[in-house]
Amino acid sequence: MAFPLCSTRTLLLFFLLSAIPVAFIISLELANPATHVFHYHSSGFFRECAKWDDLNRRFLVSFMGGGVGEIRVPDDYSPGVVLKEVTLVKDIDLTGNASLGIIVDRPRNRLLVAVSDVLGNKYNALAAYDLNTWKRLFLTQLSGPGDEKALADDVAVDAEGTAYVTDAKAGKIWKVGKDGEFVSIIRNPLFNAKEWYKNLVALNGIVYHPDGFLIVIHTVTGNLYKVDITKGDEVKLIKVTGGSLFFGDGLELLSPTELVVAGNPSARLVKSSDGWETASVVATSKGPVHRLPTAATVKDGKVYINHLLGIGFPKKHAIVEAVFST
Repeated sequence: MAFPLCSTRTLLLFFLLSAIPVAFIISLELANPATHVFHYHSSGFFRECAKWDDLNRRFLVSFMGGGVGEIRVPDDYSPGVVLKEVTLVKDIDLTGNASLGIIVDRPRNRLLVAVSDVLGNKYNALAAYDLNTWKRLFLTQLSGPGDEKALADDVAVDAEGTAYVTDAKAGKIWKVGKDGEFVSIIRNPLFNAKEWYKNLVALNGIVYHPDGFLIVIHTVTGNLYKVDITKGDEVKLIKVTGGSLFFGDGLELLSPTELVVAGNPSARLVKSSDGWETASVVATSKGPVHRLPTAATVKDGKVYINHLLGIGFPKKHAIVEAVFST
């Protein structure tokens, strides 16, 4: 028997169905975390990326609404204490654009930030800020309304200060010089899947390896690439065994032979013994999947995973220690 659309029974059924995921989320939030968690209150629901700034003892986080904040961890920090986010950057001229991937460029004492018009895909840029004064050092436009749709997602920096920004929409890498000059675009047929729907989220996380190459992930396929910038930006598909990297997001090198891939399940640990010609998924870490893991960072030798969603009022975010198991 069908229920009238606005009947009491229909409304009750709707309430019960909607209450199930809410109750599940509440149970996850109330459960004791299996690993250490840095919780912090913020002004927004979405925090795309977090990186540990060891010199200043703080997490730096990017705002999906645009801007950058910090979460300072005091020397006398006690586990369980909820920390406070402080806004550092909020550029009026970039209103309407999101701050996504970030990287601490320690040798030049600056933070590099990928900036993107997430909904329209019509504006993309790379910004650089001084880590002490937060003065903007440069803003390099990567694409505009007249160009192909694109989405500046994540950023890495090499030993010379050249930055590499992934395009999660069109599957390419922008190259920006040390002082903000636009250099070139790295394109390769390997970056794009044959099926159109597998390119809905293309190139995403990126890291620079000290041996002079980049490691990049394609989110939907889980493909991992080695881009050798010492050989004319040569691109190779890294053969990965031991598990899938499907829905991989942010990347972080734990050592020259170990790579952390954020994304459901919370994170995966990947190892290579041949200079990243091949690699193997050797362990995984499970975290609060309802918050959506998006980035990884290393603090005091331990891996922490940033999660996109803040829960509640005020918004409480979680940066969770990853403990890997086979």
